Amino acid sequence: MAKWVYAFGGGSAEGGLADKERLGAKGAGLAEMSALGLPVPPGFTIVTEIGKHYLANGQAFPEGLADEVAAALDGIGLIAGRAFGDANDPLLVSVRSGAAASMPGMMDTVLNLGLNDETVEGLARASGNRRFAFDSYRRFIQMFGHIVLGLDHALFEERLEDLKLARGLVLDAELSAGDWEEVCDIFKGIVLEETDTAFPQAPDAQLWGAIGAVMASWNNPRAIAYRRINGIGAEAGTAVTVQAMVFGNLGETSATGVAFTRHPSTGEKILWGEFLPNAQGEDVVSGTRTPQDLTERARRETGSETPSLESLMPAAYADFAAVADRLERHHRDVLDLEFTIERGRLWMLQVRPAKRTIRAALRTAVEMAGEGLISRAEAVARIEPRTLEQLLHPTIDPDDSGDIFARGLPASPGAASGAVVFTPDEAETARAQGRKVILVRVETSPEDVHGMHAARGILTTRGGMTSHAAVVARGMGKPCVSGAGTIRVDFKAGTMTAGGRTIHRGDIITIDGGTGLVLVGAVPLREPELSGDFAMLMQWADTFRTLKIRTNVDTPADARAARGFGAEGIGLCRTEHMFFDHRRIAVVREMILAETTAARADALARLLPMQRTDFAALFEIMAGLPVTIRLLDPPLHEFLPTGEAEIAELAAAMGIPPARIRARSEALAEANPMLGHRGVRLAISFPEIIEMQIRATLEAALDVEAASGLAVDLEIMVPLVASKAELDLIYERIRAAEAQVVRQHGRAPRYELGTMIELPRAALAAGELARTARFFSFGTNDLTQTTFGISRDDAAPFLNAYLALGLMPADPFATLDQEGVGELIRIATERGRATRPDIKLGVCGEHGGDPASIQFFAGLGFDYVSCSPFRVPVARLAAAQAAISAEGFAAAGSLVAEDVDA
Repeated sequence: MAKWVYAFGGGSAEGGLADKERLGAKGAGLAEMSALGLPVPPGFTIVTEIGKHYLANGQAFPEGLADEVAAALDGIGLIAGRAFGDANDPLLVSVRSGAAASMPGMMDTVLNLGLNDETVEGLARASGNRRFAFDSYRRFIQMFGHIVLGLDHALFEERLEDLKLARGLVLDAELSAGDWEEVCDIFKGIVLEETDTAFPQAPDAQLWGAIGAVMASWNNPRAIAYRRINGIGAEAGTAVTVQAMVFGNLGETSATGVAFTRHPSTGEKILWGEFLPNAQGEDVVSGTRTPQDLTERARRETGSETPSLESLMPAAYADFAAVADRLERHHRDVLDLEFTIERGRLWMLQVRPAKRTIRAALRTAVEMAGEGLISRAEAVARIEPRTLEQLLHPTIDPDDSGDIFARGLPASPGAASGAVVFTPDEAETARAQGRKVILVRVETSPEDVHGMHAARGILTTRGGMTSHAAVVARGMGKPCVSGAGTIRVDFKAGTMTAGGRTIHRGDIITIDGGTGLVLVGAVPLREPELSGDFAMLMQWADTFRTLKIRTNVDTPADARAARGFGAEGIGLCRTEHMFFDHRRIAVVREMILAETTAARADALARLLPMQRTDFAALFEIMAGLPVTIRLLDPPLHEFLPTGEAEIAELAAAMGIPPARIRARSEALAEANPMLGHRGVRLAISFPEIIEMQIRATLEAALDVEAASGLAVDLEIMVPLVASKAELDLIYERIRAAEAQVVRQHGRAPRYELGTMIELPRAALAAGELARTARFFSFGTNDLTQTTFGISRDDAAPFLNAYLALGLMPADPFATLDQEGVGELIRIATERGRATRPDIKLGVCGEHGGDPASIQFFAGLGFDYVSCSPFRVPVARLAAAQAAISAEGFAAAGSLVAEDVDA
């Protein structure tokens, strides 16, 4: 029979990091720490297969699991010296989730399990602390009632607040042992009232109820939303870890905390974190209490008057610092650690790779390579490419202090402005309407994750820098200010107040997650500088990749920005975007409305020098790098006005009747323009347009070559081709225009002719097309549309439903559909190369900036991908990772960073 339960504790373990897929990240980490001989409370992990079985079989456990669990539970008791359910000195356990991919706070946990009316008395006697025992019992009843029995958490909180109010107390810490006994009775009464069943007293029944609830939490709404946002598959399921409880709430020599082996926001090599004395772990991560600093340095920097762990419990702190250093060296990564100190003794409860900002990730990767902990290849491979886009987020201009409304903790860097909303649903609705918002909460919980994803930034009034809001925001790359304690939120009124001022729902604020400031109104923001660790890592990345990275641009400003980000040419210049310039659109409209060939030729003659100037600027900026000019693509009616006021204005300017404009617009209108009179079809119908564009392109290249002495690397691309006959006809017209340039200037610049592969027929006919075309550029936006028969402009209402139902693994317009669209690309690649072995292959659709898609293109041996300027760094890194993955870490791993400054 397969092994379903893996034990750990007492300096040994069954399994470890290599078993993460079965044990989950939490179970694997605990097993690894235990095997290293670190202080880990004993426990066992039920593998992910059981979690999947439980959900797939009507929430039933497989036969034989109970025996394995009972044996493992006895093993915990032997190591801990206590027995589960013993009325005199009970073993209490926690029941925690643990997927292979870290999903912090998204699934459920039950603590203090094993307490009942008898064992609580035994715990009181064994601990010598009756208040602690009943505080633990009320926590268990409340958590079990919410997680396992499905009761509203607020039911318990409201009754607790009522009791404190009746006693004239404010803080939980002020309640006595007798008060907690009364709270336990009240909480058991709530369970009976709400479920018509008494709170379960049998520890075994409690255990199996909690195991089932934790497994079921894999499919709770917040976990589903988190997986969707982070691209985690729904099929993996969660493992469940059952572990002996250790108590941070056993008096003033006990504590609990969360720490990072390096600063998660800056990446600085310092131990950083927070703790609470006389508390349990949930108190820290939930944000319900504001924690204290771990180190004296942090306490001085924050100006806190509460003692640090380093000063309050120096021996335990020293033990923890030594463990943290050992674990970082063992894992060779920045780690997120959870710990408990029970009466001065350190216990480690969790180790996992730390969620960190992209700036911290870059710094730690570069510095760890410099320290020899990892190779350059590993440094490059461990940065998630998409997160580089976070570096492009603006920050508040330091020269504009703004109108400060409140201050909080700088929980996740970056700045954002938006309208205030108070619920996650409001945030999601606002994003759907195209509005930018800041989500304001007293504290966030995992149920808020969809709203956090939708918001531009997050502001909380409670919680520290390791609270849920802070951790999730950093992972999402969202600015976050937490613990802004001077703010009072009134959800019913839709207001928040601080310092005698009130901000209403819908008012604009700005938050700065780098300083903790909350400002009134929209504050000027400054673009970041990309240098230092970013520049170093990108330099390393470029040494690994073989795929070139070009950019899709239409203006000189975009081209300069792309060059600054490392673009190696232009893979797509959409010439029609130049036509929409306000100085040119009138001439374009004259050309479209012309009733004679002569009139059309006159308008085109005026457009030619404009286009020539545009192309020359791009050639100059690219300075000999390849530039792909796509001929006019959209249907002509898109250039004409549609509103009556615009039509009247154009008619007056041209001195023609408005009816003539309406008639021309109606004549050009199409039921489905995406599949209509555009691309190569337009060039066939209006050859004079193509003649003008070719002359402008070639003359611009001649001008730049004459001025700079550099040869222009020019590629001319024909869009929406379906057959070789179309491409041959256009090539004849291009050659005719080239002949005119030669007659006028004595020569023409060198260029290559190619085509966009945007239609399934073009992909299938690629062998024939390659007889004429010297390069293919895959227009994956249109190829996806024409393959699926879906308009990306109209797909959102049903595509979101498809994604939610799991009918598609990802949005095919964001990440390439490899089974369908990818197969067409593969066919076109093979057939094109069969005809022309040296054919150049590239991608100019938005998939050219998507890391998963880049992996696919690199695997096909493409020459380049082209993407928008601000995605160039993402593409550079993704291409490097594709190369490293293909070559394998065995070879790349030899590139240790001993010569990091070379």
